[in-house]
Amino acid sequence: MNAELESSLRLVAITDNLRDGVDGLAARAAAAVRGGATMVQLRLKDADARTIVSAARRLVRDLAVPVIVNDRIDIALAAKAAGAHLGADDLPVAVARRIVPAGFIIGASLGSDAEAENARAADYVGIGPVFATGTKPDAGTAIGPAGFARLRALASVPSVGIGGISVDRAWEVIAAGAAGVAVVSAVFGAGDPEEAARTLRHALS
Repeated sequence: MNAELESSLRLVAITDNLRDGVDGLAARAAAAVRGGATMVQLRLKDADARTIVSAARRLVRDLAVPVIVNDRIDIALAAKAAGAHLGADDLPVAVARRIVPAGFIIGASLGSDAEAENARAADYVGIGPVFATGTKPDAGTAIGPAGFARLRALASVPSVGIGGISVDRAWEVIAAGAAGVAVVSAVFGAGDPEEAARTLRHALS
């Protein structure tokens, strides 16, 4: 893992929805990056593929940080995104690796011991939920910083904590060995995404 990619994991801002259209989403993403987000993950669960491609291309064009597309390798490739993040029910990382170009970033979700083997093949993993979260109700029981540290050791690749991470608790995840944190509502749901990202980055320093 190169140092550049690991540094880009410090504050991963994950998109929430298109309530303000692609233009609004792009504006919020740009604000998050100005505030200190080091990576943006495009996650639009309720949008169709055409809309996600449009949004991904816009973010890739506008942002100076890596853009990662949630779940969809095909959309990430079509949009020339930096990579894709694959969940436990998506294409296995080893299979995905065969169809992507060199340098394409593959992230994987890790929430249990059973997912560790797949996670080890990824460039980085998102581990959680560390704390209880309302953003993804089906994410399972919060594992806490201790649970994060245990799964991180199983993964053996750079890891980011996700799930219910607030400014007050971000450092707990870093102290447990995380390269960074990934947040949804704490940045993209904030009234001022730039200031929200700036506050989080300060908490992580």
